[in-house]
Amino acid sequence: MLARRELSEAQVRQRLLRREHDPHLVDEAISRLKDERAIDDVRVAEAIARNETSLRKRGRLRVKRKIESAGISSSLAKQATDEMFADLDADALLDAALARRLRHGKAIADDREFNRLYRYLIGQGFESDRVVVALKRHRST
Repeated sequence: MLARRELSEAQVRQRLLRREHDPHLVDEAISRLKDERAIDDVRVAEAIARNETSLRKRGRLRVKRKIESAGISSSLAKQATDEMFADLDADALLDAALARRLRHGKAIADDREFNRLYRYLIGQGFESDRVVVALKRHRST
């Protein structure tokens, strides 16, 4: 299970219980894997943050939600997100996400397209004030 990708403690526990293993044995296996550092929620949180920002071009809020959805605590998710975004230019990340939607560098033609892009970028986890500024920069006059 761990050979394919990093999994959090909660994900491993959930998968083992879903396969109807004895809960006591699952606890023992989780404890042994943590001792061997085969399971490390900090490492998983960092991997998710790295993947979500560098490959998927997602914003801070979406990255944090993704880490939390892997069963990692909110405090670890915030720490991993803060560390990742300390090294990133959030505006450049936002511009890259916007460029994926604006083909060939065209300008935003009307309010309908502006609103569609706004909803998309908010869904990608970017802060609303930064989204509005970025969209206004790409709006046709």
